[in-house]
Amino acid sequence: MKQRYELLIKQLDALLENETNTIANLSNASALLFHSIDHVNWAGFYLVDNEELILGPFQGKVACMHIKLGKGVCGTCASTREIQCIGNVHQFEGHIACDGDSNSEIVVPIIIDKKLYGVLDIDSYDLNNFNEVDVRGLEKFVLHLCRHIY
Repeated sequence: MKQRYELLIKQLDALLENETNTIANLSNASALLFHSIDHVNWAGFYLVDNEELILGPFQGKVACMHIKLGKGVCGTCASTREIQCIGNVHQFEGHIACDGDSNSEIVVPIIIDKKLYGVLDIDSYDLNNFNEVDVRGLEKFVLHLCRHIY
């Protein structure tokens, strides 16, 4: 599992090398994750804009376009700046069900120069699909991704 994230990070860096368009980089990063992590039904980004999260590039079904900071799993991640790894989203108080079939979720804050830029959000149809290996792997993935956000 750990090796999978090391490979993903190498693929990310190679894929985004010399590309300066942030939307293109986030789009390819979401596609890379969506097609590389098992049992994922949504992978993408919400970006901070006027004190809320706005839908950014993603792979999967249509999604909520506005999320208030502090609301749902993504908003909680954004307001606390802490990774949220939720085994059963239906037990998460205030969960926002953009896709009612999603059962577990992991959200990683994207912080650039000590400012919240947005969050990486990944959903799964499976309960308890994410674990500590995913937490650490996606945390490193986001750190590398930040080098490609302009």
